[in-house]
Amino acid sequence: MTTNQKPLKSGYGAQTTAREVMGDRRLDGAIAVVTGGYAGIGLETTRVLCAAGATVIVPARTPDKARAALAGMERVELEQLDLADPASVDAFAERFVKSGRPLHLLINNAGIMATPLVRDARGFESQLATNHLGHFQLTTRLWPALHKANGARVVSLSSRGHRRAGMDFEDPNFERRPYDKWVAYGQSKTANILFALALDARGEAHRVRAFSVHPGGIITDLMRSMSEEEKRGAIENSNKIAPLKTVEQGAATSIWCATSPQLDGMGGVYCDDVDIAEVVGPESPIPRGVMPWAVDKALAERLWTASEAWTGARISG
Repeated sequence: MTTNQKPLKSGYGAQTTAREVMGDRRLDGAIAVVTGGYAGIGLETTRVLCAAGATVIVPARTPDKARAALAGMERVELEQLDLADPASVDAFAERFVKSGRPLHLLINNAGIMATPLVRDARGFESQLATNHLGHFQLTTRLWPALHKANGARVVSLSSRGHRRAGMDFEDPNFERRPYDKWVAYGQSKTANILFALALDARGEAHRVRAFSVHPGGIITDLMRSMSEEEKRGAIENSNKIAPLKTVEQGAATSIWCATSPQLDGMGGVYCDDVDIAEVVGPESPIPRGVMPWAVDKALAERLWTASEAWTGARISG
């Protein structure tokens, strides 16, 4: 059953916080994995899930930094993971699956933005490799645990930045075209949306539903690769579109997609401001919404097939 890409009129909005979305609902016994769950909106996502009773595994590339950020939080487990390293992804997923635990919530939150051209060991452009391929491999490797939950949700953090570019299947790694860090970022964020669409199509029969979200314009460590001048320009441009959000507001749509009963039986949709977004064209003056190229089922399937070939990872179990 396909979920329509149109607003539900959820009753929430841009200023809603993650704790307001959660309300008094409890997640006792639920197990969650939040990549990048020790900084920015990822940290707030971890806080809110833990406060509701969930056990949260936070895989981190820099464990010392994560340990300091998560100090004193109950039911948090710190793990090692580098999304740009396929062996690290496989090792983390293998440890989790072998534990025998179900995985109720997978929040693919970590990411990089507007980085200089860097390629991983396989030759993939770093933003595509980290933001999409790392999470694709992680999710498919964790599939047995998601299936075991008998009702799981996968949330992939995308961005309004997907408006900058669709997927270039002919040259995804900028081997022939000039590298543009913002086009590369846009491509990776479009990939996050297409991934959720294709994953949901595969997961629905197994009660694994997938969503993609735009958290909103927020000042976080995601801007670390930008110069001070670039940061100022980005903040000014973002404020022209919509007021900047706090991390508490930025985590709200992730928490809503991961836990809200309003989305029971739904999936495969892109959400922003704590609601399902509408499809808009590139010429639209509306600062919200999702581009048609990011919700195209044929493109989602094409990306899924390409990602399997690129990573060697497939759903099994």
